[in-house]
Amino acid sequence: MNLMDFVRLATHVGLHHFLLFSALLFAIGLFGLLTKKGLIPLLMCVELMLNAVNINLVAFNHYMPVSDYSGQLMAIFAVAVAASEVAVGVALAFRIYRDHGTVDVDELREMKG
Repeated sequence: MNLMDFVRLATHVGLHHFLLFSALLFAIGLFGLLTKKGLIPLLMCVELMLNAVNINLVAFNHYMPVSDYSGQLMAIFAVAVAASEVAVGVALAFRIYRDHGTVDVDELREMKG
């Protein structure tokens, strides 16, 4: 095995690499969602999880033998939904801070039923 064969073998990125990266990203987002207390970090963790899903969509679409662009289109729609979710979430965070003086989720007792 010469050097070029080793470089070619080492630089091949397969579907399992994308799935592993996506699972790691999703796990980081889920861990942050379960441990963070502020509203803005919670929104950031949800965005990490949505990006992990987008990576899966695009990776599966790339490695499947069908030549349509359904995975990319679904990822674009997911990005649009994520952008609207961030806009609504930040607006809610500003309103909650204005009304209560904090965005700490544990200190917002009025929202519990």
